[in-house]
Amino acid sequence: MMNSDKERKDKVGAGRPPSAFARIERVPPLLMLLYLAMVGITVLFVILVAAYIQTRTLSGMPTGAHPLPRYFSLSTIVLLISSYTLSQAQRIYRSDDIRNLSRCLGATLLLGSIFSGLQVLGWRELMNQGIFFVGEASGTYIYLISALHVAHLLGGMLLLLALMLRSMHASRDAVRSLVFIRDPYRHRQLRMLNIYWHFIDALWVALFAIFLFLY
Repeated sequence: MMNSDKERKDKVGAGRPPSAFARIERVPPLLMLLYLAMVGITVLFVILVAAYIQTRTLSGMPTGAHPLPRYFSLSTIVLLISSYTLSQAQRIYRSDDIRNLSRCLGATLLLGSIFSGLQVLGWRELMNQGIFFVGEASGTYIYLISALHVAHLLGGMLLLLALMLRSMHASRDAVRSLVFIRDPYRHRQLRMLNIYWHFIDALWVALFAIFLFLY
C-alpha cells in the first residue's frame, strides 16, 4: 500500500492544480446549461443594443430631446433591492431558517413583480411622449429591449415562485424542513437562481446606462 501511494504521488502532474477542462467537467449539467443560456442572452442583447445605437446615430435626433421615463429609474432601484433580498436567501438557507427563507423569496418575487409593473408604466410614459412601438426605429428598440428583459426576468420569477412554494410547503413540517434544507438539489436551485437573478439585474443596469446616455 505504501508503495502504491508513493507511485501515485510520483505520477507526472500529481499535485498540480486541475486544468480548465477538468474544472469544466466538474460543473453540474444544469449549472452549465445556465451559463450557456446566459452567454446566449448576452449575445442577443449585445446585438440589439448595437442595432439601437446604430439606428439612434443615423436618425440624427439630438440626445435629451425627450426625458427618459422616470419609471425606468424607479424600476432600476427596485431591481437592485430585489438582488439584495435574494442574496440574503443563501445566508438564511445556511442558518436552516426555512420560514424566513420563504419570506425572503416572497419579498424578491414581489419586487420582481413591481419592477415589471414599473416597466409597463415606463412604456406608457413613452407613448405619452409620442414614442410608439410602431414608429421611429430607435423608439421601437427601446420597447423591444425592455420587453425582452422583462420576459427573461419572468423566467427567473417562475423558478423563484416554484422554490418559494416548495419552501412554504416544507416549513409546515419539521421532517420536511430538514429534508428540504439537507437536499443538495434545493441548494443548487437556490444558487442557480441567485446567479441568474444577479445576471439579469446587472444586464438591466447596463441597458439603463445605455438608455440614459443615448436617449
